[in-house]
Amino acid sequence: MGILSQPIGVIAEWLRNLLLGWGLSEGLTTVLLYLVGALVVATVVQIWVIFLIWYERKIIGRMQDRLGPNRVGPYGLLQPIADVIKIITKEVIVPRGADKPLYFLGPILMNAGVLLLWAAIPLMPMVGMDINVAALYIIAVGGFATLGILLSGWSSNNKFALVSAIRTVAQMVSYEVPTVLALLIPVLLAGTMSLHGIVKAQHVWYIVFAPLAFLIFFIASVAENGRSPFDLMEAESEIVAGFHIEYSGMVFAIFYVADFLHAFTIGALAAVLFLGGWRGPGAESFPLLGFVYLWIKAFLVYSLGVWARGTVPRIRVDQLMDFSWKFLTPLALVLLVLAAVLDHFVFGLGAWTRALAHLLMNVVVGVLVLYYLERHEHARARRRRMVAQPGQYPVARPPRPAVAENPTEAAS
Repeated sequence: MGILSQPIGVIAEWLRNLLLGWGLSEGLTTVLLYLVGALVVATVVQIWVIFLIWYERKIIGRMQDRLGPNRVGPYGLLQPIADVIKIITKEVIVPRGADKPLYFLGPILMNAGVLLLWAAIPLMPMVGMDINVAALYIIAVGGFATLGILLSGWSSNNKFALVSAIRTVAQMVSYEVPTVLALLIPVLLAGTMSLHGIVKAQHVWYIVFAPLAFLIFFIASVAENGRSPFDLMEAESEIVAGFHIEYSGMVFAIFYVADFLHAFTIGALAAVLFLGGWRGPGAESFPLLGFVYLWIKAFLVYSLGVWARGTVPRIRVDQLMDFSWKFLTPLALVLLVLAAVLDHFVFGLGAWTRALAHLLMNVVVGVLVLYYLERHEHARARRRRMVAQPGQYPVARPPRPAVAENPTEAAS
């Protein structure tokens, strides 16, 4: 039962005894164990991307009345493997005049920024680094991708790649603000920045406490990652793909893997912050069961993003920026302030009473937001019905004359 109840601990202890038996010091053994753990996590999540690519292409194909991958292997399951073989054998072409050290450092930083997030995600009970400032760590590590994109666009010696990198960074910085504000709400409710502590504090999932904060975190994170409908940095219908237009072969594959892995990482973070993480029936006794719970929750949130990508049309760049600064950010600020004030009065109550009080506050705010949006849309429609006269204020557009259905009647 030891290997079932504490599989990681048993394996780690066996490796520790093995390394110590080879004559290695205690300090060197600890460092090697950390390196092995990091290598295992990084390898597993990047191999998982192969399945995500097949799943996303298949699901979006069905949504758009297409078959998706169906030629290589049963149901097209081996298509991602064929793509990996193809992209490995492609030539890596470096543009003339490119800054080679920075050119190759950009995709590495972008991929490393995503992998470093998994260092703080609690995969199961008593597994993973319990960083007491994990929420701050996630925010800081997220800047690696921004730096990698900027370096990639600037070092490519291509003006289009540079312009795309600049607008991508503007988008990422804009949506980082509502993401952080929404992330602070679970931190406030749990009273800790440790992700392990946030998971353990969720006797009631925080999505019940703050459903609007969950939506803001999810939408802003998808926009920060630059996926559809927020993929203006790499619009697939454009001739120039974006900041990585000058990358090819395996170097481009690093960007591709980072994109899919970041999308799944968003699901994992949302599961930890709002869906109880690894918590579930029997997870305390069998940690592997907790890992399954976390993976299922993360996959469901990821599938929600795939659904949006396959059905929601791309928005304009002005709508993109307005949506962040004029809607998501003010709404996240209001929710954060209201959650802090309300929790001060209901903190001592039972878990469900406290959760229902926060849920009621979210419902009231949601109704007010919908009312405001409806009034705003009515005002816009009223302005569209107005026509401007030279030297006069806009007046109402005159009604169109009725068109007779019978041509003979119209002639008479």
